[in-house]
Amino acid sequence: MKVYIETDRLLLRDIEESDAAGIFALDSDPEVHQYLGNHPITSMQQAEEMICLIRQQYVDKGVGRWAVIDKASNEFVGWSGLKYELNLRKEFSYFDLGFRLRPKYWGQGIATESARESLKFGFTKMNLTQICAAADIANFASNAVLKKVGLQFKEVFQYEEIPVNWYVLNREDWLKHVSRTP
Repeated sequence: MKVYIETDRLLLRDIEESDAAGIFALDSDPEVHQYLGNHPITSMQQAEEMICLIRQQYVDKGVGRWAVIDKASNEFVGWSGLKYELNLRKEFSYFDLGFRLRPKYWGQGIATESARESLKFGFTKMNLTQICAAADIANFASNAVLKKVGLQFKEVFQYEEIPVNWYVLNREDWLKHVSRTP
């Protein structure tokens, strides 16, 4: 298991096969999937397949979503981090910032904390020049987190007939943002 980021309360590490129960708890929850097309998973096999896909991203692209672990309880909170996205915007590929947490952890600043650390990793360790993100326009919480960590709204696009906000953050703007953020 590789730990990429450790904060006072969180570990961000590779998603492992042993995270299947946590992935299932996360992605079988209809509330979690409200702004993700309403397609929650229904079996442990689907959770295991998702883990295989994420782990293959580590091999193919050198990055993929990370498990977010509560250090105090060692509980699987959800996932966060970067991935190389090829499918959401058909006209181009990009490094995507994303996060998905179990509802009991919503509203605790975990999405913001893990997103900030993921951006820092992307710009400083991976030497990326740009990171992007997308969020359903109705998902006020995710849109707020993306703005809070410095991503800049660029446009609305349609994905599977759903309007989605598109955000971009260049390294130079990230450096300005972190210099203003306590």
